[in-house]
Amino acid sequence: MGRFLVRRIALGILVLWLITIAVFALFFIAPNNVAQTLAGRQATPETVALISHRLGLDQPLWKQYLTFVGNAVRGDLGYDYYHQVPVTEIMGAALPITISLVIGAAILWLGFGVFNGVISAIRPRSFVDRGLTVFSLFFYSMPTFLLGLLLLYFLYFQLTLNGIAIFPAGGYAPLTEGVGPWFQHLVLPWVTLALVSAATYTRLTRASMLDVLSEDYIRTARAKGIGERRVVVRHGLRAALTPVVTQFGIDVGTLLGGVVVTETVFSLPGLGKTAIDAINQQDLPVIIGIVLFASAAVVVANILVDVAYAGLDPRVRLH
Repeated sequence: MGRFLVRRIALGILVLWLITIAVFALFFIAPNNVAQTLAGRQATPETVALISHRLGLDQPLWKQYLTFVGNAVRGDLGYDYYHQVPVTEIMGAALPITISLVIGAAILWLGFGVFNGVISAIRPRSFVDRGLTVFSLFFYSMPTFLLGLLLLYFLYFQLTLNGIAIFPAGGYAPLTEGVGPWFQHLVLPWVTLALVSAATYTRLTRASMLDVLSEDYIRTARAKGIGERRVVVRHGLRAALTPVVTQFGIDVGTLLGGVVVTETVFSLPGLGKTAIDAINQQDLPVIIGIVLFASAAVVVANILVDVAYAGLDPRVRLH
């Protein structure tokens, strides 16, 4: 298991190094004059040159890259071009919001999706199975922004018009203001993200459980008189969870990089909305910082998925 883990970590470090090269090439070699953008259209060449020197953009490309990587390894992602605020500080303010959104939604979609998938698998082609299938496909086909707007319309706008102010229109309340306000601001984004994502887990769990429940060892367990609930939960579900675990790790790792649509609809100042604002302002250090963090989150999530997969299926460790 130790060698398996070392191989996966080494591969993850290699991937991150390649990503730093891609990010550097995209934002530092691309044909855009950052110094000119910051100085303004009417700036003199001397002003542009001064800004370029202050940002280190007049250095050779190899030196810029080494400085960029060295600073990133030390956790220094530079400063926001417009306010001279450290990028780590900007990300530090946005990250708890994104983490709160992703973790809450992940708990909902995982529990809801796996439960529905198991129910569908133990009663295939029944009315319940077909109903859950239609329910899953309906929300899977619905765009996230549309579902979010519908929830805001019915659960905020309409309720507020009738004097029932349960859910806010958007924004975020930190836990320091109390669990109640924090929960109220996140419950609609949680439900939006969970309903869209749960459909995938319902279908994955159903397909995997149907395959597992047809295996010989399941029939043997039933023949020995083991209760159906124990057969399904202890013998079937564990074996069926491997594709679910894989999908879950990838989804969480990806969403930690920024839930752009959901954060925009509900005005949550998380990493996704911060990235959109930075792109609109061409604030390269912030964009680079978020891209690197998102890439690292995906790499770490994949390593954790491999470890969990190896725990569920020891044969994986041999590859």
